[in-house]
Amino acid sequence: MYIDTVPNRNSPPAVLLRESSRQGHKIVKRTLANLSDWPAAQVDRLRRVLRGESLVSPSDALQIARSLPHGHVAAALGTLRRIGLEQTLARTRSPQRDLACAMIVARLLAPASKLATARCLADQTATSSLGAILERDSVDEDQLYAALDWLLARQTHIENKLAQRHLQEGSLVLYDATSTYFEGRRCPLAHFGHSRDERRGNLQIVFGLLTNPEGCPLAVEVFEGNTGDPKTVAAQIRKLRQRFDLQEVVLVGDRGMLTSARIREDLETEEGVRWITALKAPQIQQLAADGNLQLSLFDEKDLAEIQHPAYPGERLIACRNPLLGEERKRKREELLAATEKQLQKIVAATQRQRRALRGKKDIGLAVGKVLGHYKMGKHFQLTIEDERFGWQRKPANIEREAALDGIYVIRTSVTANALSSDQVVARYKSLSRVERAFRCMKSVDLKVRPIHHHQAERVKAHVLLCMLAYYVEWHMRRALAPLLFDDEDREGAQAQRTSIVAPAQRSESAQKKAASKQTADGLPVHSFQTLLADLATLTRNRVRLGEHSFDMLTTPTAVQKRALQLLEVKP
Repeated sequence: MYIDTVPNRNSPPAVLLRESSRQGHKIVKRTLANLSDWPAAQVDRLRRVLRGESLVSPSDALQIARSLPHGHVAAALGTLRRIGLEQTLARTRSPQRDLACAMIVARLLAPASKLATARCLADQTATSSLGAILERDSVDEDQLYAALDWLLARQTHIENKLAQRHLQEGSLVLYDATSTYFEGRRCPLAHFGHSRDERRGNLQIVFGLLTNPEGCPLAVEVFEGNTGDPKTVAAQIRKLRQRFDLQEVVLVGDRGMLTSARIREDLETEEGVRWITALKAPQIQQLAADGNLQLSLFDEKDLAEIQHPAYPGERLIACRNPLLGEERKRKREELLAATEKQLQKIVAATQRQRRALRGKKDIGLAVGKVLGHYKMGKHFQLTIEDERFGWQRKPANIEREAALDGIYVIRTSVTANALSSDQVVARYKSLSRVERAFRCMKSVDLKVRPIHHHQAERVKAHVLLCMLAYYVEWHMRRALAPLLFDDEDREGAQAQRTSIVAPAQRSESAQKKAASKQTADGLPVHSFQTLLADLATLTRNRVRLGEHSFDMLTTPTAVQKRALQLLEVKP
């Protein structure tokens, strides 16, 4: 069979489907159908079929129109939904809730400005499948800012829900504060203050974080940059008692947070509030001077509970860590040596022939700069005159401080019936989990800094957004622990620990995993960031087959399958 085109005088040619056969020495043609009414393209396809050709070439038949990283989006967004955070933000779906979820996931996967986030969600410039999954692939930065304002308006509701989920009556709560630097000079919250990021030239903001004993974030509050840590405690007590409606609570804070003044003014006046903190170095030295803290207490055990009349009704738990003592000794010697080197330069400046350093004021300023930098002034005897400067160490001061190297004292109002001495020390050491949250929020993963917002409410919303992103990350890390360098066998690690005062030990399984760089299943071990990058290679592809289009995922690798299985997420 073949298609024959027959001229038809002044009319369009006739298109006929014919068959030919040989009868003797003649070729006989027979018309099977008249195809003159068919579209030219349809006739051409039939002609190609009759010739034995493919209808379309392989390149025309199957095309990948777009390929977007998808696995890390499925992991983060799936976890957000699995842990109920989407319902915590708002019970019903709305554009604001979708965009808030998009910003939380985007902050976890690729921290960026709101303008950059909007572009990453947009269909034409998308760098992941997030916008397509949430059906919010045509947004601009103004819509994201509006969703950010909506999120801040619901902060109280969100924090109350998280507290109900993770806290119970009599719960132990961890609290700490940090600062981060600010770009710009117009925000009313931004002030010069103590910079923990070594950015003294930038304005600062301070924010405090409340977590449960496992380090799961529950609430965050932003303060002006010149606010001292102890001044933030009263607001947290009100939050715990009034908003979270906890009649009994144990607040854990470090020695710089829960000072004697805060304990006296904010904690002791609240019925049902107990606390755990630590003494500062001068207070420990006073205990030693009064004879209450003696080295003989640690002859048989590295922990001892003592009493002192300056702390009535409180428990003082003295701990001695030899490794910590060696570290403090090393650090003090290095600081003393560095201070002496700089002081000797000042001595040389007062003795040089040309433009010698003169005057008590100028010499004192130079010396004060050195001592302020190294914080070793208490260990030096200084002699400052108009034309001379001299210094020498105070051996008695150094020996007195060295005698207490490695010793710290936990201070608590919790009774022995409620928590043993070992448990109190363990609860205080759990503050390291809040420090880990700060590291993840500020630098490692979520990059809360630097802050570019000018409005105070937007700064608060930005910090809240980062806290919620860490809430998702915290749950992801716990689920993915078998694939990460994290120690998933916490009970095994605790069993290997000879004393609560001794340094923490990794479990045997975690040590094997770190040494071999492989899991028990033979899969490569990842950090959290590299695992997200690996998941991102599971792409969502827009496939075009002729006139039809559909989405198709690439085949997951063994690592990707295991990760999604641990997260209980379907790609």
